[in-house]
Amino acid sequence: MKYWQSYWQKHWKHFAGAALFVMLEALCDLLQPTIMASIIDIGVANRDIDYVLYLGGVMLLVTAIGALAATARNIISSTVSQRVGTELRSQVYEKIQTLPFAVVDKFDRAALVTRLTNDVTQIQSLVNGMMRISLKAPLLGIGGLIMAVSLNPRLGSVLAIVVPVVGLLIFINMRVGYPLFLQVQEALDRMNRAVRETIAGVRVVRAFNRFVYEQTKFRDVNTSFQERSVTAMRTMTVFGPSIALTMNLGIVAVLWLGGSGVHNGQMQVGHIIAFINYMTQILYALVIISLVFNVFVRARVSSRRIGEVLAAEGVPDEDTGEEQPGSFQGRIDFEGVSFAYDGSALVLDNISLTCLPGETIGIIGPTGAGKSSLVQLIPRLYEPTAGVVKLDGQDIRRLDPRRLRERMAIVPQKALLFSGSILDNLRWGKAGATQAEIEAAARIAQAHDFIVDFPEGYETRIGQGGVNLSGGQKQRLAIARAVVRKPAILILDDSTSAVDLGTEARIKQALQTYTAELTCFIIAQRISSVMDTDKIVVLDGGKLVGAGRHEELVASCDVYREICQSQLGKEGC
Repeated sequence: MKYWQSYWQKHWKHFAGAALFVMLEALCDLLQPTIMASIIDIGVANRDIDYVLYLGGVMLLVTAIGALAATARNIISSTVSQRVGTELRSQVYEKIQTLPFAVVDKFDRAALVTRLTNDVTQIQSLVNGMMRISLKAPLLGIGGLIMAVSLNPRLGSVLAIVVPVVGLLIFINMRVGYPLFLQVQEALDRMNRAVRETIAGVRVVRAFNRFVYEQTKFRDVNTSFQERSVTAMRTMTVFGPSIALTMNLGIVAVLWLGGSGVHNGQMQVGHIIAFINYMTQILYALVIISLVFNVFVRARVSSRRIGEVLAAEGVPDEDTGEEQPGSFQGRIDFEGVSFAYDGSALVLDNISLTCLPGETIGIIGPTGAGKSSLVQLIPRLYEPTAGVVKLDGQDIRRLDPRRLRERMAIVPQKALLFSGSILDNLRWGKAGATQAEIEAAARIAQAHDFIVDFPEGYETRIGQGGVNLSGGQKQRLAIARAVVRKPAILILDDSTSAVDLGTEARIKQALQTYTAELTCFIIAQRISSVMDTDKIVVLDGGKLVGAGRHEELVASCDVYREICQSQLGKEGC
């Protein structure tokens, strides 16, 4: 909850202004029953029409002032709540963007989306309510209580019984409601996750004719969300009528005691009417407070969930690194490097390897050998569990990650493209790239020909995730995006798996010239993709089992020989 301090410091003046207008509004509401009592007991009782008209005008003026105060309070509360919602949403988004991958992986992706949307909306509603009815209700309740007791202490004894009972109901309301609404938010996370997975994999769902299965799965999580929501709301709705019943019984007691007092000449009719109005105001205030606590309970759950993200352990990698990398030579050293994802089994085990400047390194091995995990340590997407990764002799943990990544480019296993034009996507690699640089990179990636075949060429719009492109086209655009960056270190993570052999050969040939002066890592499943590289690294079960050229590894490494023979046959090896 510490993150609330910054918002209080930033917006306390607005809160103070809203509080002043709320107090003015509450004061106007509290004056009206007293004015009305004077009109009845003095003006009506004495048939003094001038007195009635005078106090009627005063009452109208007080009402107008209260209405203006309410309008000003609404404007301030709406503006501030929207601003807080926008700033909090941006703060959570920026926090997610700057956290290390190892920390982000601890959160479910659907839960992060829910925290950015629904949870922030709950906080926004709370802020809006706090500056409106949340402030007015206590003022109205306490003020009404004071005015009622000062008006008639005998009738005030009824309030001495009613108010503690209502307070107890509100306390029980909070204790019961918090865990219920926590379950509601968790059920919403599960529903969002199901929707996200189904939409992302809609083609696979239809291809395997699993629509009915996915529909059933969504119906289950949707029903679970409904049941938890209904349970929470049913439980909470019990308290509102209970509070109203308690207060109405109090009004009945006031009418009974007041009627006896008027009959005995001990009380005036105007005082009874004013006291009942104050009782009604107190009832209204307590009902509002119970509703506010319902909102508060939900907002408390949301606030805790948002706080988990903002207080996530792990130093943001953008804030680490003491030194600015100079001109890159491109030498990479892995010294006794081990790595595991969030305390699980080691994915990499004691890897020691040297990659010289200008070398093209091929990395091959069975699925799950740790190939992608190894190269993700170079741009500091993850930090090694043990050992050191060095760049030109410097521990990369001492280098500023932002500057480090500016000189690197990576093509991930899954070619991710963004909504926009092809040109926009290629300029992700280099924002200020010229058209000539873009086209040169596209030619290296063998993407230029299919791009110009589109009616709009480089201005062709790409659907979300590149849905209107084939897998091979997306991979070639991802390669072009990395090439246009002109990095010192290029990482190609199985980036031609969806490309035909002929196109792959042309990409390799073009890259040989392009990568002559940079360090390049090529991860591949096909042995033909790496057999011509300067050095081939063979991983198996997270261990380094071989390193050398193709001919050396065929003779000395059983794992490499087995992969080679399975793909090229004994004669090809």
